[in-house]
Amino acid sequence: MKSRRFSLKPFLTADLPPDVKITGNISRSFNTVTVTYILIGPLRNLLISVPAESPLRRNVLWVETCFEFFVAAKDSEQYWEFNLSPAGHWNVYRFTSYRQGMREEPAFRTLPFSVHSQPDIFRLSAEIDLERLIPSDQVLQAAISAVIKPIDGLITYWALSHLCPQEDFHRRDSFIIEL
Repeated sequence: MKSRRFSLKPFLTADLPPDVKITGNISRSFNTVTVTYILIGPLRNLLISVPAESPLRRNVLWVETCFEFFVAAKDSEQYWEFNLSPAGHWNVYRFTSYRQGMREEPAFRTLPFSVHSQPDIFRLSAEIDLERLIPSDQVLQAAISAVIKPIDGLITYWALSHLCPQEDFHRRDSFIIEL
């Protein structure tokens, strides 16, 4: 099993809630990827959706608090974006290249993940089988990100790195974790 801890950084121009941190872990065992996000800080200052009774596949989850990760086979232009809402809603998109050919990935009909929340700690964990996307013998590259919406303020964008003057999670040079 390959495993990497991570710590996300806010985009430099973000109007940040004080004392907020996002850390976690991503691992790969054969073709199963497990990703865990830990959001630490005064959660009462953030808009975090409560779990839905019936989580659904939904579009545009990134306009609210949402946890995202991107995966691709090394040296491939094609990549996938996974969106996970604290409410349990989700989506997976396939791209043929940088922001091109976006479509929902039909290999997934559900995407179960767990959410646990306490006053100052929020944890989201997903275990995802990539069998139909990337062969297990290929090196996997990943980018980890999050969109956090404060109660009072603008959406903040968090990633492993921010490589350009505007927030952009799709840049392949930001897929810096190899598994």
